[in-house]
Amino acid sequence: MIDITLQNFEAELIHASQQCPVLLDIWAPWCGPCRTLGPILEKLETTYAGRFKLAKLNSDEVPEIATQLSQMFGVRSIPFCVMFVDGQPVDGFVGALPEAQIREFLDKHVPPGEQLEAEADLADAQDLLADGDLEAALGKLAHAVETDPGNDTARFDYVKALLELGLVQDARAAFAPVATKAADTLTPSPRLAALAIWLAAFEAGGDPAALQESIAANKRDFDARFALAQHHLAQQRFTEAMDELLEIIMRDKAWNGEAARKAYVAILELLTKPAPKPAAEAKSGTLELAGKAAIVQTDPLIDQYRRKLSMALF
Repeated sequence: MIDITLQNFEAELIHASQQCPVLLDIWAPWCGPCRTLGPILEKLETTYAGRFKLAKLNSDEVPEIATQLSQMFGVRSIPFCVMFVDGQPVDGFVGALPEAQIREFLDKHVPPGEQLEAEADLADAQDLLADGDLEAALGKLAHAVETDPGNDTARFDYVKALLELGLVQDARAAFAPVATKAADTLTPSPRLAALAIWLAAFEAGGDPAALQESIAANKRDFDARFALAQHHLAQQRFTEAMDELLEIIMRDKAWNGEAARKAYVAILELLTKPAPKPAAEAKSGTLELAGKAAIVQTDPLIDQYRRKLSMALF
């Protein structure tokens, strides 16, 4: 539990709720129902074991925030509790409700225990990946996928790590549960589709040296050039693969159902690090004391190859 002030509001409520739901209890020392509700909320914060955080705001000491939230929800009394998720107030309740009703309210907004555990493993794994410790990250990712099989971000990182370590059969097995989703054209998932293309690259036929000879003899031998690109992709020679694919795109954009363009875009997806979760921005009907958007760092290599593709297409 933490007390919210004007000084820590942005960090402890707006930003903190991007990582974990935060329940804000607006109270006052003179309010009898507030004294009844407070211990129940503190007990539930312990019971839910990190699935949400409890924050308290003294409406007498910080009327600016209390008034704005009350006006937003059309509430004129306390205790008044507001649930913050992803930096925004999304729901609330008024009065000293019984514990059972508060649990029902919480269960609408807080993640299941398994999901929270998987998110923690994923966060640890991404830190390890940033440090270059691929094998240690793999264990965290495996546990995240086992705990929360529906977490596509964890699965993407897990399959990608397996392929980077050369564990192709393990990667195929880990990818199988989302193979249908990767092929879904109605609700496409670019990252999962990129994994499907990478896995397919391991099935490329032909000897690389013979393929290069075929290309030297006929620069429009797109079958040979595409197979060579797949060999490069399977060996994690990503720029070499994109160079071969770009040659196809420049000569025949529509070749084989745009297979070259799709593979090129997939490689860019594999190389692109996920953008940091943006901080909450002020929107209509939201709090004015909002955070600023996160700065996205660009990769010069990816930017260069995106420009090459754009020039080839247009």
